[in-house]
Amino acid sequence: MTKAELVANISKRTGIERGIVLATVEAFMDEVQNQLEAGEGVHLRGFGSFLVKHRAQKTGRLLAQNTTIIIPAHNVPTFKPADVFVDKIKSASQKSA
Repeated sequence: MTKAELVANISKRTGIERGIVLATVEAFMDEVQNQLEAGEGVHLRGFGSFLVKHRAQKTGRLLAQNTTIIIPAHNVPTFKPADVFVDKIKSASQKSA
């Protein structure tokens, strides 16, 4: 699903104008990014959490050049779904199987 499809679906379900829904979705994404840049997590009860995880420095290889490189420590954004969310997906997959 693309952002445009998401906005269309929300607009259809709620009856709210597409432009307003698009602005809301973009504001939500901007706020999640801002919080993660600040090192804070975003927790949505029943859905999941957007978190920042620290990756330690490690050694990697460039196979084409057969050389070793150092991959510096860095932070990466992650999403951890809530247990309720995971259970819903699991039960949906069991029904379709």
